[in-house]
Amino acid sequence: MPTAGGRSWTWSYEGYDAGSERLREALCALGNGYFCTRGAASEVLVGPAHYPGTYAAGCYNRLTSTVADRPVDNEDLVNLPNWLPLRYRIRPADAPPGPWLSPDHPQLTEHRQDLDLRHGTLTRWSVYEDGSGRRLGVEQRRLVHMGEPHLAALRTAFTAEGWAGSVEVEAGIDGAVRNTGVERYRGLADQHLRGWETGAEGPDTVWLSCRTVDSDIRIALAERLRATPVRGVAPRPRLTVLRACHTVLLPVTAGATVAVDKTVALYTSHDPAIESPRHAAVTCVLQAPHFRQLLASHRRAWDGLWRQARLEVPGEAGRILRLHLFHVLQTLSPHTAELDVGVPARGLHGEAYRGHVFWDELFVLPFLNLRLPEVSRALLDYRHRRLPAACHAAREAGRAGAMYPWQSAGDGREETQQLHLNPRSGHWLPDHSRRQHHVGSAIAYNIWQYGQASGDTEFLHGKGAEMLLQIARFWASVAAWDPGLGRYRIRGVVGPDEYHDGYPGAAEPGVDDNAYTNVTAAWVLTRALELCRSLPEAHRRQLFEQIQLTPDEPERWDDIARLLHVPFHQGVISQFAGYADLAEFDWAGYRRRYGDIRRLDRILEAEGDTVNRYQASKQADVLMLGYLFSPAELASVLRRLGYPLDDDTWRATVDYYLHRTSHGSTLSAVVHAWVLARVHRPDAWTYCEEALTGDVADLHGGSTAEGIHLGAMAGTLDLVQRGLTGLETREGALWLDPAPLPQLSTFDVRIRYRHHWDIDLRIHGEQVRIAVPGSQQAAVRVRLRERSFSVAPGTARRLDLPEG
Repeated sequence: MPTAGGRSWTWSYEGYDAGSERLREALCALGNGYFCTRGAASEVLVGPAHYPGTYAAGCYNRLTSTVADRPVDNEDLVNLPNWLPLRYRIRPADAPPGPWLSPDHPQLTEHRQDLDLRHGTLTRWSVYEDGSGRRLGVEQRRLVHMGEPHLAALRTAFTAEGWAGSVEVEAGIDGAVRNTGVERYRGLADQHLRGWETGAEGPDTVWLSCRTVDSDIRIALAERLRATPVRGVAPRPRLTVLRACHTVLLPVTAGATVAVDKTVALYTSHDPAIESPRHAAVTCVLQAPHFRQLLASHRRAWDGLWRQARLEVPGEAGRILRLHLFHVLQTLSPHTAELDVGVPARGLHGEAYRGHVFWDELFVLPFLNLRLPEVSRALLDYRHRRLPAACHAAREAGRAGAMYPWQSAGDGREETQQLHLNPRSGHWLPDHSRRQHHVGSAIAYNIWQYGQASGDTEFLHGKGAEMLLQIARFWASVAAWDPGLGRYRIRGVVGPDEYHDGYPGAAEPGVDDNAYTNVTAAWVLTRALELCRSLPEAHRRQLFEQIQLTPDEPERWDDIARLLHVPFHQGVISQFAGYADLAEFDWAGYRRRYGDIRRLDRILEAEGDTVNRYQASKQADVLMLGYLFSPAELASVLRRLGYPLDDDTWRATVDYYLHRTSHGSTLSAVVHAWVLARVHRPDAWTYCEEALTGDVADLHGGSTAEGIHLGAMAGTLDLVQRGLTGLETREGALWLDPAPLPQLSTFDVRIRYRHHWDIDLRIHGEQVRIAVPGSQQAAVRVRLRERSFSVAPGTARRLDLPEG
């Protein structure tokens, strides 16, 4: 079976394998933050092995389906018209035309594809040979332009061997697309487009326009097709209701190479400063330069982006990290800063999770804060625009403040499905994951971290403060005093674990006093109070009036932040109240029976059991606290709550959950690698390897083919950038507490801290080097454990790492 390989800047596949084609399509997708196209073969449409998909950031539509005899609404990221189609066949001078060729055709004799990470192109080489010995070599290079976000291009070159005649090419835009890329969603409504129109602008340009069914977003694509270096060959437009295409005959002689350049423009009615999507797309594609010029400017855009996002790690780990960074930048590029979009959990690479925005930004924004802070701010602006919807949701639930949805999409309402399918049993089951209110704490955490890293007080004191205070207000409204316990409690939630959505046999869903939820809620309340104190008096008064915050509310926040209940058992932090009463699980027995038990919840439900009965977690829950907070900060938060946390208690807690987690989420390995790097360093690499290979090796059994896991990819990058360096941005300084792994003991990262661009941080063995580029800014304050020093612009400091 072909495997991925290649040089450090190339991701390559040798040979064609239909069984892994959809995985390759996801990993070889090309995008620019505005739209993304899967790395599907241009010669074929949707089929068992292929799923071409193009997705524009923020382009959602809602449809109603019937599930278990009840109507269910789902809002999806829409699969847009397919701009890739380009097929071909040989027309020998002395024989009838051959068949239309594709990688699935038996005439294929050679195949290879390279994803060039440095320059953002996908190149495919194929050789076909018919029964008479005629060979056709095909080289196709593809780009989605990083500098011009509306443009994409495809150059296909043909070389004839042992024959002469012509190559017939048919290229077009296919509007007959649906959202069918996720098997478990099949059977649900999937036709998101309507109102197709097609047209031509001269012989070499055609267009197709349509609109979404419910959200009424207008979409238009225009295609220009030109032959090179052949002169006098004119494409012939062919139009149907659902397809706009060209056909062209390219004369070839033995040994000669001819090519066609397909240039495409994509616009939607979300775009500003346009007359109409159709007019904008046609104008853009008519004015687009030649393919070589497009390729050159596209490469320049990527070169600038790579300089800004530099992360150098040697070896295979570095190659995979570069692939992860490539996909993060394709989903969340500088163009994202101009859009009203959030962080899609599966990138713009497929239809899993319906393209929704979860809490994955918690794993993405800390990385972007120190690379592309303007993108981080735009992603937080997405949350601020949906603050009214979050406040409305809280009121509807009888709460105050802002209750952000677990799944968000277009307008900020709760998009979490009420039923979900267990593919193992075929049962539709109640979905209670909307009770993961800790998503609000994730948003608050990102607001605070962005402010610390960027120094953007305008945002922190404005939109950021408004969101942070409303999230704090929500936590204060759900915290109820328990006189018997003498503490506040938060009941009926679902924690990050996700497996436990209720107590065994309970009539109502949710668990009580989830430790992660309560500790982060206390942290939010404390940060909100700190922010209130730091605001200028006039501004604080104006903000309080704007959100109608009464003076006694912050006083109650302080009380709750000191008295929220955090359960313990057997000397460790309990995942939630009553966790210790659950049965132990037969891990060894189930691994023998099933092998892969990552999705233990599905296995047990299919057996007529429930994971709610067991001490078994899908992913890191309590240990997420060690991911968000440094050891000192976590101890400080718990100490303020009245719970001492020493190293032994935290180590015991890590050990306890390490043996009770199935890692059913790609995020789990990232968190465990991060936490174990400081607690059990010899074990950290195992989880680091799993985090690195989760998508490239598709460890979750077909999941990646439906879209990459953006949070996990960004999490591996941040594991190097912040996890192994111990990098924190607080109190106006860079704090370092390096904990490099033996397998990752040498690396370079480039960060942007406040007004300092391109600060280079290098870990090499037992030394750390910090270089600050020349500027008129003040020196950078750095704390290396107990030591404090400054690095002036234009200078560098090299320091030995402290022992231990």
